[in-house]
Amino acid sequence: MRAIAPANRLQSVSEYYFSKKLKEVAEMNAQGLDVISLGVGSPDLPPAAETIDTLCEAAHRADVHGYQPYVGIPELRQAFADWYKKWYRVELNPNTEIQPLIGSKEGILHISLAFLNPGDGVLIPNPGYPTYSSVSRLAEAELIPYDLTEENNWQPDFEALERLDLSKVKLMWVNYPHMPTGAPASRELFQKLVNFGKKHGIVICHDNPYSFILNDNPLSILEIAGAKDICIEMNSLSKSQNMPGWRMAMLASNAQFVQWVLKVKSNIDSGQFKPMMLAAAKALQAPREWYEGMNKVYRERRKIAEEMMTALGCTFDPKQSGRVLWG
Repeated sequence: MRAIAPANRLQSVSEYYFSKKLKEVAEMNAQGLDVISLGVGSPDLPPAAETIDTLCEAAHRADVHGYQPYVGIPELRQAFADWYKKWYRVELNPNTEIQPLIGSKEGILHISLAFLNPGDGVLIPNPGYPTYSSVSRLAEAELIPYDLTEENNWQPDFEALERLDLSKVKLMWVNYPHMPTGAPASRELFQKLVNFGKKHGIVICHDNPYSFILNDNPLSILEIAGAKDICIEMNSLSKSQNMPGWRMAMLASNAQFVQWVLKVKSNIDSGQFKPMMLAAAKALQAPREWYEGMNKVYRERRKIAEEMMTALGCTFDPKQSGRVLWG
C-alpha cells in the first residue's frame, strides 16, 4: 500500500504546547500525584450566579436547541456593543461591526485565513502567545518576529520595525495588557500602532482578553480615531467573566473586515448554543462590583506570588497587570 503522509503544513507545527502539557499533568494525577498546574492559566473562580442561572433556565426551553445564526444572536451582539460603549468608550454597530467567536483562539485562525495568502508576512511579538506563530504557519505565511524588551517597556520598537522590509507584511499581532509580561496598554502606544498600520497597509490585530484583570483602566485600540479602518480587536469572556470553558469571545472592526472573517467562519462552524449566548449576554451586564470582587482575590494571590518571586531572588515589575506575574 502506498504510504499515507500528512499535509506539508503539519511539518511546520507541533502539537500545541499546553495540549501536551495537560496530558502529562493528567497522567501524573492518575498516578496519585497532586499536581499544581501553573500552565494554561485557567480561572478557577466561577462566573456570576446570574450568568449560570440564565444558562440553566434557557436550556430548559424547547426552542433553543437548533442551529443558530453564524453571526450570533442579536442579544449577544448588542450586549457586546453595550459592553464596549460602557467600559471602552467605543461605539460599535452590533449588526455589522461585531462577530461573536468560539473563543479568541479560533478568531486568530479565522483572521489569518481571511487575510493571509501563502508567503505573506506576519509580524509576531517575541515573547508572545504561541498561537500567533502556529496559526500563521498553518496559513503558510512568513513569520517575522519582532522583539519586545524590558528596556522598551515590552512595547514594539517602531524604529526597528521601520528598518525591516515590510513590503509583504499583511498582519501584525499585538496584545496589551501583554501576555506574558503584563505590560499595560496606553493610548500613546495604540496611536503609534494605528499610525504604523495605516502607513504601511498592515492590519493591526489586537488581542485584548486581560484588560479587566488587576487593571483599573480598561483600554481598547478602537478608542483611537480611525482605528477601525486598519485594526481588528478580539476580546473574550474567558478571563474577565471567568468563562474559559464556555468559549465565548468576539472580534470588532469595520464592516468589511468583519464580513471577510464571517466568510471564513461560516464555512467552518455552525454557531454557538443559544442558552450559552444568552448567558454570555447576561455576563456582559456585570457591574463594576463584579470586577472589583474578582480582582480582590487576584490581588491577594499576587501578593503571595510576589513573595515567592522575591524568595527566589527574581525581579519583577509591580505595575504589571493581567493574570500572570512575569519575573
